[in-house]
Amino acid sequence: MAPRRPAELYRAPFPLYTVRLHPRRPLAITAGGGGAAKTGIRNGVHFLQLEQIGGQLSASLLHCHDTETRATMTMALAGDVIAAGQDNSCHILRFSLQEPEAPGAAGKDGSGDKGPRRRRGGSGGGGAQGAQGRAREVRVESLQRVRTDFSPDALQKAVRFSADGALLATGGADGFLRLWEFPSMKKTLEFRAHDGEIEDIALGPDNKQVVTAGRDFQCCVWQQDQLVTGLRWHENLPGIPDKAYRYQACRFGAVEGSAGALRLYTVQVPHKRERRPPPCYLTKWDGKSFLPLLTRPCGSEVVSCLSISDSGTFLGLGTVTGSVAIHIAFSLQRLYYVKEAHGIVVTDVAFVPESRPGRELLGGHEAALLSVAVDSRCKLHLLPTRRSLPVWLLLLLCAGLIVATILLLQLAFPGFL
Repeated sequence: MAPRRPAELYRAPFPLYTVRLHPRRPLAITAGGGGAAKTGIRNGVHFLQLEQIGGQLSASLLHCHDTETRATMTMALAGDVIAAGQDNSCHILRFSLQEPEAPGAAGKDGSGDKGPRRRRGGSGGGGAQGAQGRAREVRVESLQRVRTDFSPDALQKAVRFSADGALLATGGADGFLRLWEFPSMKKTLEFRAHDGEIEDIALGPDNKQVVTAGRDFQCCVWQQDQLVTGLRWHENLPGIPDKAYRYQACRFGAVEGSAGALRLYTVQVPHKRERRPPPCYLTKWDGKSFLPLLTRPCGSEVVSCLSISDSGTFLGLGTVTGSVAIHIAFSLQRLYYVKEAHGIVVTDVAFVPESRPGRELLGGHEAALLSVAVDSRCKLHLLPTRRSLPVWLLLLLCAGLIVATILLLQLAFPGFL
């Protein structure tokens, strides 16, 4: 049975380019805008509170942070700190959630709720209130802004925090990989990683290795500024020329049920568009040797973004034609697919975290994926829990089959036993 059309969780007043979910709070952060062009389209970062209401996941707008003339194209999250890629720079923001004041406290200083929050969910909009009818307040502080791209048409395209939040990696149109200490934002490393734009960055869990994907057909593993290896996804696939595909995305992911193990996932898309579009490919790599473990086609729609669930069980994909898919990481098989979930290119996807607050939001589903697009919408994709037989029942069935086989042999060949 085909999946139901995804629910529209939120609609922004501007194109959306990125979305992130807080690992310890029921909070989604999405951003975008119209850029510096005087079109009347604003730029901003929106904070959404996620909650289960009536058995459905809903989103309430908590706060709109104005980013003036800069649209946020990419974003990384480390605790309560946001690194927002805007034009040629990275803007560091810190936010905090203030609990609602006691009744009557707002009147003492003239402050208070400036209006009802807007909610979007599976059943439509409506007013939304926080705990005991009062909304929490989000406060955003601008820490600093650093220039991270120096090309003539500067654009920071990728920004990633390390797992411990001590390191920030940026890459963009000038092809340079830059590493920054955080929170001091002292530049510790800068070198040309690609001849052309850097599409994506993945940081290893120990901060020793960085993987970069570029538009120069290369995906490289670096240790400091030394090239460890260049990935070759198609070396065991004869008939695919070297420059027929380029790397679009790269992500490290955990291995379900194997503590300490690591996998790298990459997406390869056709370099040129053809009348009969060739397939895109997903490749799974060993996280230590960086040897390819499995490659599978993932459809003919060009993939635009990639996300991995916390446990490493699922991969989420968005496409330039607006479709959204979820694949099983182990086999790379597609488990969920909605054609043209958005009316235009999907710019980012993100899984609901598997922490306790995240599990409470799933409402009995196995996973939930948020997708955003240039159509200004944030949509919710729910993956139903897969039904499986208990181990004891499987053992009982196996024992029953063995007994039945022996009885049939005894009937067919008297004296068999």
